[in-house]
Amino acid sequence: MQVGDLVTREKYHHDVVFKILSIKGETAYLKGEQVRLYADAPLEDLVLYQKEEREAEADSLEMFVGDRGDFFYLPGKVLHIDADEDYLNRCMKFYQKNKVMAIGKKIKESEISKNIRNLLMEYQPDIVIITGHDAYYPKKGSKEDIRNYKNTENFVKAVKEARKFEKSHEKLVIIAGACQSNYEELIKAGANFASSPKRVNIHALDPAIIATVLAMSERNKEIDLVSLLSKTKYGANGMGGIISTGMMYVGFPR
Repeated sequence: MQVGDLVTREKYHHDVVFKILSIKGETAYLKGEQVRLYADAPLEDLVLYQKEEREAEADSLEMFVGDRGDFFYLPGKVLHIDADEDYLNRCMKFYQKNKVMAIGKKIKESEISKNIRNLLMEYQPDIVIITGHDAYYPKKGSKEDIRNYKNTENFVKAVKEARKFEKSHEKLVIIAGACQSNYEELIKAGANFASSPKRVNIHALDPAIIATVLAMSERNKEIDLVSLLSKTKYGANGMGGIISTGMMYVGFPR
């Protein structure tokens, strides 16, 4: 085993593919290859994961405008704030492939609330994503208490700051949270969509998938919420939200 290898853990029945970030003694420190998760494990518990076996990742969403005719389309603008540079870059490539205008900013979870208002003023997005890493620590106490999470409290603060800037859920869509985040508190703070209803891990692209569908759907038309959530890795177990409308303008003539 060496830094950079892709591995799975026998103890957890090879449920998640990780990349080895560092090795200290007999312990490897890991980062989810597709899932927003950090972990550590004994080297003896790890099994190398062959690249040719890796799950194919969807590059685009088959749900766009179809025959354009004489109409033109102005998709919604996305501001994606992420504490993880690798996941941010992957999401930015996803937006590019789906022809979504997106601005990406790498900011530590604890710093997002201090910076989000200025970013919203500068870029005037239709959709903002607030994400990075999180975790629920059941040994600390109940899942209702945000103090028992790694970063949920930071995400809640950032959502509240964004809602101070724009109160309307229709004018600014907020997508917030990461793996195992306190879904209920993020929704109460003002998010349109959040993770994680069942405190499960989420895929690196899940917030970007929701943002892309909203950005490429017509304004004032309700999104099929159940169908939208089903496009994410773990469906309604990992992401949830409120019924929202699309953010794309349609004009005539081209």
